[in-house]
Amino acid sequence: MKKVLIAEDESAIRDFVVINLKRGGYDVTEAVDGADALEKYNECGGDIDVAVLDVMMPNVDGLEVCRQLRAKSNNIGIIMLTAKAQEMDKITGLMVGADDYITKPFSPSELVARVDAIYRRVAMNNTRTVTPSDVIEMGEFALNLRSRSLTKNGRFVELTQVEFQMMEYFFANPDVPLTRTDILTKVWGNEYFGEEKIVDVNIRRLRMKVEDEPSVPRHLLTIWGVGYKWQV
Repeated sequence: MKKVLIAEDESAIRDFVVINLKRGGYDVTEAVDGADALEKYNECGGDIDVAVLDVMMPNVDGLEVCRQLRAKSNNIGIIMLTAKAQEMDKITGLMVGADDYITKPFSPSELVARVDAIYRRVAMNNTRTVTPSDVIEMGEFALNLRSRSLTKNGRFVELTQVEFQMMEYFFANPDVPLTRTDILTKVWGNEYFGEEKIVDVNIRRLRMKVEDEPSVPRHLLTIWGVGYKWQV
């Protein structure tokens, strides 16, 4: 069963989301605020595939819930619900571990499509079979496709699923400039219709994890007018 946690303090919006996700075939757990979301997550033993979190909630806001859920699991998919005026919250949400965001107001089809896209990635990663020898080594980095982990000089680098897929794509195409559209299609899927800047924010987040000096990257380079490339 596809399991989703929805945390939204406005009952009308929460009911709207729950109804449409249930119609989409999801088993939905509801939370009325951030504290309730964390409690419900712990109660089910972390058996949640995707969390949909409103940014502005009482007690514990969505950004803090996102931080705590991501600290508990790199596998869970996380989508933030934001208002149009909350541009910084979108970026902050991605920087603290969200995979995507949806801007209010949104249509039922957009909501289900975005949750579907995240769920497919979660399901694919959980069922993927890879031979033990599938390790891609580049300089001080080693990307293990079986354990879906990255090490730098033998030390583990914590990656979300999105970050791992981006690194996998870069490692499969070393020294090749990849456009934002290339990355968006490969990682988020052909049916994704969000904004391309989600790629830029995830690049920033990756640089903070893999570069010695994120502001002066040696590996994850910007190719102006094109996109990004991984330099060996």
